[in-house]
Amino acid sequence: MRLKAAFLLLAGLLAATNTIAADKTMIVLDASGSMWGQINGRSKIDIARETLGTVLKSVPVGTELGLMVYGHREKGSCSDIELAVPPGAGTENAINAFVSGLNPKGKTPLTRSVEQAAEALKYTEDKATVVLVTDGLETCEADPCALASALESKGVDFTTHVVGFGLTAEEGKKVACLAENTGGKYFQASDATQLVAALTATVAEAPMSKPKEQVVEAKPAVEFNTIFDSVLSEGGPSIGEDNHVQWLVYKADENGQRTGDDLTSEYKGAYSANFPAGRYVAVAKLDSVIEKQVAFEVKDGEVAKPFVNFDAGTVIVHPKRTPDAAEDDREIRVDVAFGDYTTTYYGTSKFYAAAGQVKLKGSVGPTAVEETVTLKAGEQMEHDLIVGSGTVLNSAIYAEGGPAVDSGDVFFEVVAANKAIDGTRKQIGYNYGTGSKIDVPPGDHVLTAKLGAATAEIPFTIKAGEMADVSVNLNAGVLAITAPGANFIEIFSAQKDIQGNRKSVSNNYGAQYQETLPAGDYVIAVNYEGDIAPKEKPATVKAGERSEVTVE
Repeated sequence: MRLKAAFLLLAGLLAATNTIAADKTMIVLDASGSMWGQINGRSKIDIARETLGTVLKSVPVGTELGLMVYGHREKGSCSDIELAVPPGAGTENAINAFVSGLNPKGKTPLTRSVEQAAEALKYTEDKATVVLVTDGLETCEADPCALASALESKGVDFTTHVVGFGLTAEEGKKVACLAENTGGKYFQASDATQLVAALTATVAEAPMSKPKEQVVEAKPAVEFNTIFDSVLSEGGPSIGEDNHVQWLVYKADENGQRTGDDLTSEYKGAYSANFPAGRYVAVAKLDSVIEKQVAFEVKDGEVAKPFVNFDAGTVIVHPKRTPDAAEDDREIRVDVAFGDYTTTYYGTSKFYAAAGQVKLKGSVGPTAVEETVTLKAGEQMEHDLIVGSGTVLNSAIYAEGGPAVDSGDVFFEVVAANKAIDGTRKQIGYNYGTGSKIDVPPGDHVLTAKLGAATAEIPFTIKAGEMADVSVNLNAGVLAITAPGANFIEIFSAQKDIQGNRKSVSNNYGAQYQETLPAGDYVIAVNYEGDIAPKEKPATVKAGERSEVTVE
């Protein structure tokens, strides 16, 4: 249901943008590699695809929309910016088709993208609005704040709205200037719920959509006839300018219940405004997680003071692998739950939560811990969440003192040191490629490596917070076989069992075959099509060496 709501609200966003500020609107969409990050089990790019696919069906006829995308074609390029769909009426299908084929992979040149969008809209000649949706900060050494000021000074009526999708409050401040310096708004969306709130705010800010309810016909006797304020705890200080609080104001019916759409929205803990005389209901949301409602009445010449106490506090979680770690670990996943709300962070996690019990789960690889903390209203709690895990840096060699294995095909697996009653060992983690990493709990383990037909292992012990280089000696070499005209090549161990049979080690179709094998003696069996008799030839593989054999 939340995703459906997001679809409807984004439709409102596009419609409102068309009404608010410009004859033409450009959507600037982040398609950098970080858009593969997940929210509630779905990648952000998948959410963007599905959202736009639904929203574009609801765009009013005649709306002139364009699409600019960055980071979708090249890795590491600051010039990967594409005007995918020029602004115009009836572009909905073209935008939808382009977004459906996006494959995020690159950097985040958001400043230059907004600039190019403004230029494409001819912002120095006509009204123009840019809606930037980004999940990352500028990565191409550009200054978004300076650009915003330049666009505002040169533009006829230029506005940028920014949605920080998954940015922290501190990160959001670094891009909010794009909106603030052009008269637009910045919305922080850490999850799907907050994204819905941001889009709702944009829809509600369309002054032309509700002129009769928002325009004060007569000048009030006071400067502001409504003053909103909020606190985290009884008797605590005002939340003030903090934009984590959203106020939505509705008209109230004769029973004091809110009715119709919201009249206005503001992202501040405290602010002042003017409303026509009448009864209203204000809904205050703290990070779109904690919601309070208060009724108030505006009377001529008087000041209404809607006030809410969120009964909440602030939690800062420091995930670490050891208690004495100097820095928080950005690879540790932190799952947060209080009441009916759940969300996920990585690394240092700062959030508002309702007073009471807050459940925390930290995990990295197979290692996980769960803790419950008790938060008091108005408190700022800092909590170290210790996830005792180590990291193995995998490597392998062909022979003692011999060449290192440099291959993405080598399969590394960490298993338990102790075997089960059936001789098997529990898998703890795995990865491919020399130089890869595996997160493991502290204790005794075994690292195995497999490349071709060669398999080897080595026991190791690791401590929490330790980064251990563990290398496996495959004691193997490479056997390269050429057999002109052959249809099938099979490699057998040279030694026969008690029944006179030889163990098949590896095989391949064709006239050439190369395989990594444990050091030792082998027999190469070659089969041909037609009446050509099979052939055999012995071969010896030495650890750390390459052997080439031709069977003719």
